[in-house]
Amino acid sequence: MAKNEASERVILQLRAVLRGVSPLIWRRLLVPSDASIAQLHEILQVAFGWEDMHLHRFDIRGREYGLDREGGLFFDTDARKVRNGELQLRRMERFTYEYDFGDSWIHDIRIEATLPIDPAKHYPVCVAGKCSAPPEDCGGPGVFMENRWRYKAMGSGESREELENLIDDVDEDEWEIARQYNPDRFDRRAINRALAALELRSPGGSYHEIHDPSSHRSR
Repeated sequence: MAKNEASERVILQLRAVLRGVSPLIWRRLLVPSDASIAQLHEILQVAFGWEDMHLHRFDIRGREYGLDREGGLFFDTDARKVRNGELQLRRMERFTYEYDFGDSWIHDIRIEATLPIDPAKHYPVCVAGKCSAPPEDCGGPGVFMENRWRYKAMGSGESREELENLIDDVDEDEWEIARQYNPDRFDRRAINRALAALELRSPGGSYHEIHDPSSHRSR
């Protein structure tokens, strides 16, 4: 983004790809430039279906951004006070977002384009993507890839009896969770309903609603 555009409200088209898994898990998002880095964290959580249970950090041009947590990380810069547009990120420039330092889910994010605001659109919005993000606390990319075929089988709709040879070591709670999850699923409408329900805190400290306040966040 050019310097003279930094103070103008425009739309950043971002492509976020989860590192270390195949097939690719990715989202294309349209995000206002005046959204803060902390707000981008909220948007990514919703877009990938994470539950915001763990610490996170952004690495942008060698500087880390996030929210201080007691007993956790501390950052030199408050992510709530830095707007995405102020970073003046260039087209095709990349940065990373890491969620859950135990499983280490790293999202590679690229600036695909800077777009004018379309009054007919609601922002933020997910315009494309593929596959579901892994379940929380499943062990990280390597473990997820080893078990992906089992998740796919359990989420296929077949009965437990039909999958007896695959799930003999899965308890009832794990079975019920897995039945609701299929790694090949991507529901853009559900993601956008959840994004529509976000109330993002503005840099000035007051809440502003990005979308229809009657919408409900779903995961």
